[in-house]
Amino acid sequence: MRLYTLVLSASSIFLAISCNGKKATATSLFEITIKNLQKTYTPADNFNVSLLNKENTTIDSLVYFIGSKKLESSIKNTEVNISLENEKLGNRVLLAKIYSGTTVYEISKKITVLSSITPKLYSYSIIEEYPHDTNAYTQGLEFKNDTLYESTGQYKNSSLRKTNFKTGEIYTKIPLDDAYFGEGLTILNEKIYQLTWREKIGFIYDLNTLRKTGSFIYGKSREGWGLCQDGAHIYKSDGTQKIWKLNANTLDEEGFIEIYTNSSKIKSVNELEWVNGKIYANIYLRDAIAIVDPTNGAVEGVIDLTSLKNNVSVTNPKDEVLNGIAFNGEENTLYVTGKNWNKLFKIKIFEK
Repeated sequence: MRLYTLVLSASSIFLAISCNGKKATATSLFEITIKNLQKTYTPADNFNVSLLNKENTTIDSLVYFIGSKKLESSIKNTEVNISLENEKLGNRVLLAKIYSGTTVYEISKKITVLSSITPKLYSYSIIEEYPHDTNAYTQGLEFKNDTLYESTGQYKNSSLRKTNFKTGEIYTKIPLDDAYFGEGLTILNEKIYQLTWREKIGFIYDLNTLRKTGSFIYGKSREGWGLCQDGAHIYKSDGTQKIWKLNANTLDEEGFIEIYTNSSKIKSVNELEWVNGKIYANIYLRDAIAIVDPTNGAVEGVIDLTSLKNNVSVTNPKDEVLNGIAFNGEENTLYVTGKNWNKLFKIKIFEK
């Protein structure tokens, strides 16, 4: 069986002194090798891995990791089998930590893990149409007790709104300062959380009074785009393929998933909604909603809403952007709108 050698990342290398007195790096001493090397993998895959020991360096033991998760260990560099079961999708780092006497070497390699399933395709039918403010550049949408809360964007025109979804009446409107571009919104534990786009700050409001009670900073993610929650955690998109998981108490970004199908990553993930254990995500400029497994980032389904904008009137063609998903507990039913759309739609989702 032909043995392929991985090209190693030069990151995270421990230096050591070789027997001839010259400095040696982990990559000058070792290479990770893998049988039947594939360009991409899925969580259903496994592979055999070992080290190529270029200088016959003493190896007492070695341990393999993906991220911080310990996978397998080996004594004297025996071949081990690595399973990707339950692994998150995206570019994952396979790390080998090599113990040689008192020296520890590390070498690593990125592998790409795609979804093992083909997304189901869904279409829709319109159940109801409701008026929507054409001055609302919709960024976030969420129900609480049959009342619709909305976050709108654009500098000098961003706001938090409490509305009657059936009539379009705005009960309360809280403008943001001109320096902030409003983004996603979610509600948890009687608090409203609202993102801003590039300012890397989010605002916290009392649900009942809409009084601003605090703020939070996000420094790991690129920008603020969409928000949703599962009752215990908050999830945040940042305009890339990543969805970040936030601690509901501290609002710290504790990690992320990357959104992938069985063939590629899904970029520009925008507005989010939690629906029956899944994350529904608007894909910016795609007129589609991805149904995402929050444990690993796999796209399980795609809702094609391409034709929905044919039912709205906009003054600017650039406003023909689908954005805004709300779930109110009705089976296979969503409320959706777009940026500056004149309508909010109640739609039924069905598999093609």
